[in-house]
Amino acid sequence: MEAVRRWRANWGYPTTLLCMYGFFSTVKPLEPFLIPYLTGPDKNLTAEEVNNQIFPVSTYSYLCVLVPVFLLTDCLRYKPVVVFQSTVLFITTSMILWTKTVPAMQAMQFFYGVVTASEVAYFAYIYSVVDLKRYRKATSYCRSIQLLGYTVGSVLGQLLVSFDLMSYNNILVFTLVLTAIAFLFSCLLPMPQQSMFFHRRQKRVTEGTVGHVEGSGDVKEHESGSKVSLDQRLEKRGETEDEKGPAAEELEESVGAESCSKVLLHLWRDFRLCYSSRQLFYWSLWWAMATCGYLQTANYVQVLWEHVQPSQNFSIYNGGVEAVSGLLSATAAYGIGFTEVRWEQWGELALGGFSGLGAASLFLMTFIGNIWVCYVCYIIFKCLYMLLITIAMYQIAADLTMERYALVFGANNFGASALQTIMTSVVVDNGGLGLSIIPQFTVYASYFSVIAVVFSIRGLFTILTRQRSRRDSTPPVKNDPPGFEEHRF
Repeated sequence: MEAVRRWRANWGYPTTLLCMYGFFSTVKPLEPFLIPYLTGPDKNLTAEEVNNQIFPVSTYSYLCVLVPVFLLTDCLRYKPVVVFQSTVLFITTSMILWTKTVPAMQAMQFFYGVVTASEVAYFAYIYSVVDLKRYRKATSYCRSIQLLGYTVGSVLGQLLVSFDLMSYNNILVFTLVLTAIAFLFSCLLPMPQQSMFFHRRQKRVTEGTVGHVEGSGDVKEHESGSKVSLDQRLEKRGETEDEKGPAAEELEESVGAESCSKVLLHLWRDFRLCYSSRQLFYWSLWWAMATCGYLQTANYVQVLWEHVQPSQNFSIYNGGVEAVSGLLSATAAYGIGFTEVRWEQWGELALGGFSGLGAASLFLMTFIGNIWVCYVCYIIFKCLYMLLITIAMYQIAADLTMERYALVFGANNFGASALQTIMTSVVVDNGGLGLSIIPQFTVYASYFSVIAVVFSIRGLFTILTRQRSRRDSTPPVKNDPPGFEEHRF
């Protein structure tokens, strides 16, 4: 009993429960076959209804609820929102199973947008119950288990469909069981005692030495001329978060729930400080733009596959493609950690070059008209995006405290959602252009081409500027005549 009590008090207990929740909530065997299911005899919806009327709703709902969910997640201390997410996920799956009309499916997509927006609670929860030194390991576990869940779900769905072991309806019932298990794990999560903004644990300085701002690094390192973190540079431009004065020791005290106005003011101040960094701004700009294009592509790629090769006339392999793309993406993202590249110099050029390859993959998917080419190009496109977003996340997070990284992460995702909403309303929705699937993907490929051109130019400018500054800072070499001797007095 004592060993069990110690384990429950350790960081491994909440991490294990969160990983179990992440696994069971992401095993969705039917997801790679959602379009064939909706347009098949079970639901009898048309491709136009799914593409132009149903799917856009989730984009709109995600944008509408993202900011309120972000604030409520921190105010309620994460666990209630995780439980809420699992509940809404169960409702979403149930509506797919038992409803058939377009309005009902639109309501289902609204709930799905809420589920997606609530995912911030999953990643933020672990930072409130785990020590700072465990952040990287806990994050690695949680992200890996989610990827494993997606992969297992895709492989399982492909096997069930290919060998005709279950009907689509039975696969959905099986998914409901997995979602119920995820709900049980979410209820078992311990309730955090602090959060990043509303229920913060701050350091109060009393007497003797000079305090420092959280995340600013060691004072001696700063004075010795070592590399200064981005947070330190940002703090120089704004007010310090804590009062500085004589102190002998630092005492931690738990601060109660702050007023909403103070939290919003604190967030706005940090937002301005973070994005005053030009490098962080450009990386975040690519993050928002590329994520918008990736989400649009991932949301509607099954419609393109169904157009190229109708599932009634072909044994589809959507699940296998999703599984392979997930594993290769994980391998590419993992390999970045072992690649020694000066991303601060070459990163923007890499963003432009690889975005260009992604645009070429999308053009091939759109105009070749072969399902196997579509599959291969989608795998390449997804791997390239996952590779670049990993680099961007690392570059942005490297010198920021966890609190500021959460703010930047949320702001970038909100920007991506806003761009996606604009693109959906103009390109996809019947209230806008209401384009069919081939013109849609032509727009997406052209969109990534614009990203490639902009960041390639920006990357070349960055490289030339750095080389010029390095050349100007190099002291000139003296070419004195023979026999010349400098006399010093």
